Amino acid sequence: MVKFVALLTSLAVSITAYANTEVVPIAPFKAQYNILHKGDPVGKGYRELSYQDDGSVKYSYQTNLKWMIFTDKRKETSIVNVADNKVQLNEYNFERSGTGRDKKYRWQYFPEENKALNLVKDKQLTVDFSEGVQDKLSYHLQQRLAFIENPKQDAFDYDVISTSGKIKNYRYEFVGEEELMLPYGLIKALKYKREVAEKDRVTYAWFAPELDYLLVRLYQIKEGVDQFEAQLDKLDVK
Repeated sequence: MVKFVALLTSLAVSITAYANTEVVPIAPFKAQYNILHKGDPVGKGYRELSYQDDGSVKYSYQTNLKWMIFTDKRKETSIVNVADNKVQLNEYNFERSGTGRDKKYRWQYFPEENKALNLVKDKQLTVDFSEGVQDKLSYHLQQRLAFIENPKQDAFDYDVISTSGKIKNYRYEFVGEEELMLPYGLIKALKYKREVAEKDRVTYAWFAPELDYLLVRLYQIKEGVDQFEAQLDKLDVK
């Protein structure tokens, strides 16, 4: 369940993009998701995106889950700058509490200097940002910009810096179009698939063109067994 929540957090899919030379016209918003396990509700997820006074974009996601004796509360925030439809990292913060060990990560990025600073451990890493490395939230902001520029995406593929500072590849491939009945209502969506063979894990994600490619459903299978699902419940566009 912990891995699913982390994945859901990383798959956060709504964007308001600011640029010095170009503004992508997507309004700030707050979205609410129902999180299910084998069809039973186990909690809520909330995503929110807003403009900051300095022109940067703040994207945050938080969950509050309870399943049997398991509890999990998380909050994740990414601060980015967007210019010419390219997302550039600035800050990343993550906090987790509940069953098991609590976790806290704070990173500050300096793409022009190819540096990443772990603020919790006071440790600096050298990272090649020239290929557009993203953090665990921002890669979906970049992916959404790509959708807006070109809705026909056979796949999207990004190198993502993890909370430990390692670079991992995230690739989702187009499966097809589907019509979904969600708590939010009936909606058409584009379906994508990510497969991690070494972990025998498959994740499906659905994005709604009529909602500017907002993530509306997420579903994961591991070792052939249904894991968890997230469904869009409410959307407040500000």
